[in-house]
Amino acid sequence: MAVVEIKVTPAGESITHATLLRWLKPDGAAVKAGEAVCELETDKATKEEYAPSNGVLKITAQPGTRLAIGEVIGSVDPSGVPRATPVTAKQSNAAPAASGPSPSTNDVRLSPAARVLVDTQGLDASKIPSSSRGVVTKSDVLAYVETKTPSALPTAPVAAPLVPAPAKEKPEPAPGSRERRVPMSPIRARIAERLLQAQQNAAILTTFNEADLSRIMDLRAKYKEAFQKKHGVGLGFMSFFVKACVEALKAFPAVNARIDGNDIVYNEQYHLGVAVSTDRGLIVPVLRDCDQLSFADIEKTIAALAIKARENKISVADLQGGTFTITNGGIFGSMMSTPILNPPQSGILGMHAIQKRPVVVEDQIVIRPMMYLALSYDHRIIDGREAVSFLVRVKEGVENPERLLLEV
Repeated sequence: MAVVEIKVTPAGESITHATLLRWLKPDGAAVKAGEAVCELETDKATKEEYAPSNGVLKITAQPGTRLAIGEVIGSVDPSGVPRATPVTAKQSNAAPAASGPSPSTNDVRLSPAARVLVDTQGLDASKIPSSSRGVVTKSDVLAYVETKTPSALPTAPVAAPLVPAPAKEKPEPAPGSRERRVPMSPIRARIAERLLQAQQNAAILTTFNEADLSRIMDLRAKYKEAFQKKHGVGLGFMSFFVKACVEALKAFPAVNARIDGNDIVYNEQYHLGVAVSTDRGLIVPVLRDCDQLSFADIEKTIAALAIKARENKISVADLQGGTFTITNGGIFGSMMSTPILNPPQSGILGMHAIQKRPVVVEDQIVIRPMMYLALSYDHRIIDGREAVSFLVRVKEGVENPERLLLEV
């Protein structure tokens, strides 16, 4: 039978390249059809490629290589003979060492990007401190290398320098300068590209309001234990805001729309992206059909997606198809911000820190837990009146949560 090529398969809309992180099987190993053979990192998520048939694996692309969609990275020979003493998958990822075995990383939890650096540099992962709940990240590896003297680092040849030498046109740091140059990860480069694209291609304006969260906080204090006991998940603020946004999007459909060429596409589904911060950057998993989800469904889905994102198990499918986004800078202490659109969406809601402030209620000055809200929107298809009215509707929803339950 003919040799079957392994190619980089499509990874979703707008993705054109991927970086090979590691091979899960060594060169010359026997593989089965449908078995994962390598991991790749796209600008949105990590994905696996699978053996197209039974046979013997031949590797042609090395870890760290940036590859175009459709590019050949290896092959499977159905009539091949496996090697009698195959090298380990760990050894196939690393550059050939001058002598002696490379340090083992089997007992250390590494993010995919960190594993590539550890493998290619021949580092001992067990000596690298973790800043992320036991998972060694790329930043941890870079920080570890910064603290070591040249004599303390491995002397074996490596596949590529950890910090590549700057191009000739880039100025050398001045003597004594405290700086280091590190290439952008694929996901960080894509974030930068999309943020710049949003600002260049949309007429972004931001409108602000504030909401009194007393009623939500009272409800949570009263029912949080019963909710946790029944549903197995905590009752957070996000489910209230998701429900409030769905009702506001129904009332003002332009905020849930997008521009496609000379057309305006009105979405009649409510797929809300919820921004999650990870060590690899900010990503936006999507909660689908939020109008059909209960409060418990929303909380469970958010919790599951957040765990997948932080453990680097998020899929491309989890990140696609959003029609509107919610981001919560308040968890980091932000009082007010102007969020940037997530293309091709036309609206994004920014939540912020809850602060007790004096406000006037029925001509009395009282202390209430207040949150500033920000709606950034594309002024090309959303008028100021619609944007302000949308944000007022969200405010009314979170200040009167019973309206969300009754959908009025």
